[in-house]
Amino acid sequence: MPNDPKSKPSFSPYRRWGMALQMVVLVLLVLSVTAMVNYVSHGHFHRFHFSDATKLPLSARTIKFLQSLTNQVNITLFYDKDEPMFSTVSDLVNEYKLACPKISVRLVDYTRDPGAAQELKAKYSFLASPNAKNVVLFESQGRVKPVDGKALAQYVIEQVPNDKDLEFRRKPTAFEGERAFTSTIAAVVNPNPLKAYFLRGHGEHEFDSGDESVGYQKFATILRENYMTNSPLFLLSTNAVPADCNLLIIAGPVAPLEPSELDKIEQYLNQGGRLFVLFNVLSLDKGDTGLEKVLAKWGIQVTASVIQDPEQTSGRGDVVVHNFSTHPIVNPLIQSAIHVILPRLIGKVHNPAPAADAPRVDELAFSTPKSYIKGQEDRGTRAFPLAVASEKAAVKDVVSARGSTRIVVIGDSLFLGNHQIESLSNRDFAWNAVNWLLDRTQLMEIGPRPVKEYRIVMSRVQAQRAQWVLLGGMPGVILLCGGMVWLRRRR
Repeated sequence: MPNDPKSKPSFSPYRRWGMALQMVVLVLLVLSVTAMVNYVSHGHFHRFHFSDATKLPLSARTIKFLQSLTNQVNITLFYDKDEPMFSTVSDLVNEYKLACPKISVRLVDYTRDPGAAQELKAKYSFLASPNAKNVVLFESQGRVKPVDGKALAQYVIEQVPNDKDLEFRRKPTAFEGERAFTSTIAAVVNPNPLKAYFLRGHGEHEFDSGDESVGYQKFATILRENYMTNSPLFLLSTNAVPADCNLLIIAGPVAPLEPSELDKIEQYLNQGGRLFVLFNVLSLDKGDTGLEKVLAKWGIQVTASVIQDPEQTSGRGDVVVHNFSTHPIVNPLIQSAIHVILPRLIGKVHNPAPAADAPRVDELAFSTPKSYIKGQEDRGTRAFPLAVASEKAAVKDVVSARGSTRIVVIGDSLFLGNHQIESLSNRDFAWNAVNWLLDRTQLMEIGPRPVKEYRIVMSRVQAQRAQWVLLGGMPGVILLCGGMVWLRRRR
């Protein structure tokens, strides 16, 4: 009878434990099958790669900048989810979304959702190109800027351990997503881009040249990433430096400047101009450029001395610079280095009694104490300054549309050429110098993040053993556990 107190319960404790064990075994079986499927689909039995590049939070500079946003920013990931850097890029974009309610994120996987991809291509014509893959789009108030996913990481070529074939791969070493994304957001939320002018007419490096040694095309790209337009400037054919000039760049002049040109540059500086000067060693054969006297008024000493550093060179006149001051331009480079070619000594004018309104001059980078001046080895060795920054606040009671004057001078112009700019942290120095000159501190101190990889390398024999363990051993263990449960229930 159902109400008989002596009747046995429908589910005994033994049966309940048996059902729980069956459930555990079933879960383990599902997990094992999932692991095996992922393993087989991976297609490479000799290595695994895991990256935690995005575990670092956004920098304080980026968060402070995001908190100041007032306009809506829409971010679209036009990406293939199987692309190796996708998870890194996606995680970083979501960090931006979490840090700022004004940011929205949308993913369009062009391999899995061709309809949405076609709709996006119709809206943005530049995505119709066959090469337009893995792009991050930033949009605000009708202004759109794409960021190429291929440019978000620094790579090195390394050999992959392989028993048979010689195989190489591009290994990511640093991820530059935060710097690229923050600068792009700053570009789309500001309606008017800044303007950089490159002085021409004296043998300077050309910003639109792709020449590997002397072209400045890649440096010009850095300026565009900072939402700046680039234009040539011929001061002999114009009245003055244009009023909309936010940054004047004089990159490696070889021939001397005319006095009228120097007067216009000096007038620009007196009005709060921003100047980036890079001296070319080739100009030494033709004497002073004229800029030396102008810069001396701002506390900067430009010499004709070429510095050689036997401890930090490959023997071709280059110098690897590791020693930096604590200036904001080089603070992020303390653990890194820049690579210069035949650098000239650039220091500050030593004035024992400077005026109260004198510019503040900081020496930025130095050679090692074993350095000497080329041709003057017998005069001893010491550390020499190679780059200088000068700043002077606007004169009191004098209206200046540009604000304070800022100048950066370095004794080498070749180090920002298309080939050399990729060496060590040359690109980072250029980025920081430009943003310090423009007083955009929110874009400084946002350096590339190291990409850490945890890799398991196995020989072919070890891979075969692992394959048997995953394909045979794990299911076998599960079957054995199931058999033991069945035998126990039979008893």
